[in-house]
This record gives sequence, C-alpha cells and structure tokens, in this order.
Amino acid sequence: MDSPLTRQNRPSSFQPKIDSLYEQLFRVVRVITSARDHFLTASQHEDEEPESDDGFWREFFLLRPDKASLQRRLENISVDDLLHTQGATQQLFQQAVARINSGNRVSDESALDTLTVFLDIVLAKRYTNPSSEIITILAGLDDVDTIFSDFANAIDNVIRSGGSGKFTVLPKVRLGLDLLAVEIRRKAIGVAIALIAGAYQTSLVSYFTHRDLFPCLMEYIQDVEDQFRVFEPFLLLGLLANYNKFEFRNPYRLRLEDFVNETALQKITLGFGAVCSRSRDNYVAIQEDIEEGWTLSNTLKYIGLGVLAPSRSSTPTRNAPNTEESRNLFSALPKQDASILLPMYDFTNANKLFSHTFISIPSPTPKSETPFSAYLSLTSYILHHAYRSPRSTLYGHLNLISLRILVEDQSLCTRIFSPDLSQNVRLCRQRPPFLPTTPSPRPLAAVIFDMTIDAITHNLRRRLSVPLYIAALDILHRLLSYLITTRTRFPYHWPLLWQTLLSLLRFLTTYSEALTPDPDLPALIDTFLAVLLLAVGSGDSFLPETEAYDDLFYKIVENGHLLSRFKLAFAHLSGFTGAPPATLNPHTVASSTALIDILVSISNHFTALLEEEKGKGTIFGEKACLSPKEVSKVIRRGCETLRMPEAEGLERWIPWREVDEKGFLKRVGRGVCEDARRVVGRS
Repeated sequence: MDSPLTRQNRPSSFQPKIDSLYEQLFRVVRVITSARDHFLTASQHEDEEPESDDGFWREFFLLRPDKASLQRRLENISVDDLLHTQGATQQLFQQAVARINSGNRVSDESALDTLTVFLDIVLAKRYTNPSSEIITILAGLDDVDTIFSDFANAIDNVIRSGGSGKFTVLPKVRLGLDLLAVEIRRKAIGVAIALIAGAYQTSLVSYFTHRDLFPCLMEYIQDVEDQFRVFEPFLLLGLLANYNKFEFRNPYRLRLEDFVNETALQKITLGFGAVCSRSRDNYVAIQEDIEEGWTLSNTLKYIGLGVLAPSRSSTPTRNAPNTEESRNLFSALPKQDASILLPMYDFTNANKLFSHTFISIPSPTPKSETPFSAYLSLTSYILHHAYRSPRSTLYGHLNLISLRILVEDQSLCTRIFSPDLSQNVRLCRQRPPFLPTTPSPRPLAAVIFDMTIDAITHNLRRRLSVPLYIAALDILHRLLSYLITTRTRFPYHWPLLWQTLLSLLRFLTTYSEALTPDPDLPALIDTFLAVLLLAVGSGDSFLPETEAYDDLFYKIVENGHLLSRFKLAFAHLSGFTGAPPATLNPHTVASSTALIDILVSISNHFTALLEEEKGKGTIFGEKACLSPKEVSKVIRRGCETLRMPEAEGLERWIPWREVDEKGFLKRVGRGVCEDARRVVGRS
C-alpha cells in the first residue's frame, strides 16, 4: 500500500525561522513597492496584511533576534514606505512594549534587542515632519499617550527590577547579582538611549521627563560591579538632563543639583575615570608617546653599533601607521565613548559635592590613575588633536568649560593648587613642540597649565577655532587670578607660558586679516590682553623667583614691535577702546586706558632704558651689546621706576553661565546624540 506522505525536495539553503517572520511581518512593504512600480493601489492588496495574532507574536519574541537581518530589512525601507506600512510598525512596537515587562526573561530580552535595532534604524531616517511622522510610525496619533506612557513605565520597571516582576528586589547569586537580570537592565537602558538619541528633536522625549528615571538609573549604577557599565546609565542621564533645558525647568537638572548620595557619586566618578582611560588609550594605540627608557640596544644604536644589539623577541608587533594613516586614525578620535563628557559637564555644573568627589577621590588600585587624572589626560589628547575635526574641537571646548567651572570655585581651586593632591598625569606628547617631562608628581594646577599651553600651541591654524582659544585663555585667567588674590607663589616652568602667550600674539598679528571676519574675535583679543597684562602687572605676587618675572619683561621688550603691529592690526576691536572682555568684570579697565596701550608703554619704558644703557658703552660710534647679566640689571632697575597706568580689577571675572553658551551647548547635545546612536548600534 502506497504511503500517504509525499517526499519534499531538500531546499538549497535553510532560512532561519526568525528571518521568515521578519519577511512575513514586512511583506506588505514589498506589496506596496510592487504596487507603486505597476501603478496599482495598495487597497488592491489588502489581503496581504501581515499576521498579527497572539501566536505569531509569541513565537516572534521567543526566538533569538537576528539583528543583522532586521537591520538590513529596515534600512531598505524608505520613509514613505514606513508611513504606508504603519500598521506593521505600530504592531511591532506595541507588542514589543507589551512583552518588555512580561516576566518571561527570554521574551523580555528578545523584545529589548528587537526594539534597540528597530528604534536605531527607524529614528535615523530623515523625515519631513519628524514629530508627527515618527509618532505615526510607532504608535499612531490617537494612541501615542497611552503607548508611550506604558513604554516609559516598562523601561523604568525593567531598569529597576531586571524584568522579573514589578519593582521586586533583584535576586542575589552568592556574592554577586543575577547576571542575567543585570544584562536585561543594561539592554533596557540601551533601548531608552536609542529612543531619546534618535527622537531628541521631537516631543517623544517628554514622556521620559514625566516618568522620572533618575532613581532607577542611580540604583543600577550602585548595583553593577563592572566600572565600565556606568557608561550607559550616565550617558542616558546626560541626554535627559540636556533635553530642552533652556526652554523649561528640566526635572533631571533638579535631580542633579539635589543628589547627595556619596556612594553613588564615587561609583560614577570611578566609572567615568575608567571610560576616560579607555578613550585615552585609543590615541596611544596609534602613536606611543612615552620615551623609551635606557637599554643596551638603544645605547649601541646611538653610537652606531646597532648590529651588535641583542635581537628582540620573535613576537610579532603591530606595524606603526604611516603619516597618512595616522592622520585618518587621529581624525576619527575620540570614539563614541567621549559622549560621556556631556553628563560629566552637567554634574560638574549642577552639583558641588560631585565636583569635590571627582577631584579628591583616590585611585581604585595603587598602580592605576585617579578619575580626575584620567580626565585631564584624555582632555590633553583631545585638545592636542582638536584641529583635526569639528567633533574633536567640540569635545575639547566642552572639557575646557568643565575645567573653567571647577577652577572658578574657590574651595576647589585651593585643592587643585594644593601639593597634597599632587599626581602624575600622562599628557599628550605626540607632536612637537613637546611639553617638558616631569617624572615627579605635581599639583593638578600645573597639569592644567601644561594642558592649556599645549592646546594653544598645537591648534594654531589660519581657520582658528576662536571659541576654543577663548575657553583656554579663560582658564589661564582664572588660575592666575587665584594666585594673585591669594598671593600664592607657585613653582612652575613659567617661561614656557610667556613663550606661548607671545607666540599667540605673533600668530594673531600675522593672520589678522584672515581672523577679522570672525564675530568672536573681539572677545578673544580682550581676554588674551587681559591675561597677558595680568601676568605683567601682578607677576611679583605669584612667581617664586625674580628670574621668571625678569624673563617676562624681557620677552615683552623683545616683542615690542609686535605689540605695535598688533595695535594697528586690531585697532577697530573693543579691547583697544577700553571695553571690558566678555567674561571679565565689567569694570576691569578704566575707560581712558586701553589694555594694549599699557603693554606698549611697558615695552617702550624698558626699551628706552636698554638703549640708554647701550649708549653708555659706545665704542667707535657704535652702541655696545649688553650681556645677559647687564640686561637683567636694567630690567630690575626698570621695574622700580615703572609706572603702569591703572588697570585695576583684572583679576575679577564673571562666573560661568550656561545661557551665554546656549548655541554651543545645543550643538554639543546634537553631537552627543549622534555618538549615542553609534554606541547603541555597536552593542
């Protein structure tokens, strides 16, 4: 008797079940595309709607998602097709939200992974009317309040409890947390980042301002043991705290101001420091900039006997990139981890306890660096290469603002200058001129001086980033002001600072025509002149040795011709009419005396004394050259007879106000959103 079964031919390839479900879900997209191609209407294919019964979705979320397949399918769907297939996309989003907090960890994790890819791709598309069109694709205008309120509640619950039920205490596994629950919580944070970063310019983020995620994020930060896991919740907190903060009283900003949990603050700073170290190491991986210590091989090579040097280990090493490759690699840095610098700025600006913890917390292990040292080190590398891309300039400028906020606090500035917090900080030395090497620990203020000098030196370009230089000079002004008001004699290689300031003077004078159209140039000129005059007029109150002060006056005399050219080149700007610099005290300079005129008069005073001294030693009608000792004596004698015009109040300044940099901070927010999307995409 013949068998009732029929033999099926073996297919050439097997299709994963989840992939066939994706195809079934988005089948209507192919139908509409085909209808458009054949001049048909979508209504002729109403029978092609995807299945939407409970069995389909139960199976859909029990299978492990194929992220690459889902991403590929979504990328191939145009915005118009997404709007035409809103039924499928709305079902997918609503069913995923419903299963996020179902209590089944398999479907919870599957729904979170699916939502991460779905939101990342869909929200990255370009829409004509982003708010209304994204709402139409995800929930529909009629149900958006209900669905997104449920979505925010579900995300909050999963971050808090790991998806194991509503607001339950996480189970412990011997000495640690339930690792699966922690991973699910991390993925819920990733979904929130994907939505907020992708829909940052829409009203959808407001659902997360109404549903306060701050407690669950802080709870997660305190629960995780891996320092790098602090990155995602801290980034999410930064995005939420910056959302429309200039348009309304952002509740997350209020949370930052009132937060006083020292345990959580310490975990945040340690995690932040670990991320900074990892980001800094990306620069070092391209070019190692620590000098190699003495070895027998180096010595033999130095004296021309390299053939006698002992052979190295046969272990293969990575070839160093050439100049072009290095340029491209450096231009791509910092990586997306740098997005954590925005919440760091927000916490520093809002919470003094965080700032004190950030500066004072010791290193987690004896051989590791402190979080603040790692932050300064990363900032040094970013600023060293800031000219390479607008993104590097953006993050470098943001870090300078954060440092300005720190040094404007009197108590914090005292700790920064204190020898008790002396540390070894790795500064960037990847391009000459190199900063001086200092093997012994130094006060943090010396590191900030070095870092600011390096930023000024290595970013001098015809297309100058004027706001970056204003921020760097503001920090120098605050540091010098602190030293002057407290009359603290601070050991430092001061001639390097004088040389850097006068190099900037030479650059501004040389490229005055190219720089004049920049609207921020007056503020740069004013701040630069204020810093230079502050050092000249009050150097005796903070310089530990008279030689450093004499060197400053000598450099002023040596560059007297540049000061005159500088005055002619920028005579039309505010600094030469007595108007105060934008970030300094409004009564900084007397209206009858311009900053540049004071510097020129100082130069003329010493020049006249030197010429007079030369005339005393005339030989055969020619003026004699003065020895360095004789020049030093003339300068010291000139300091006694110097009568500078009044320029009181130069050490006073206006504290940082966010509203003054509203446009810049909004650009930073948009840039961080782009990086946050890439962070979600790589997870």
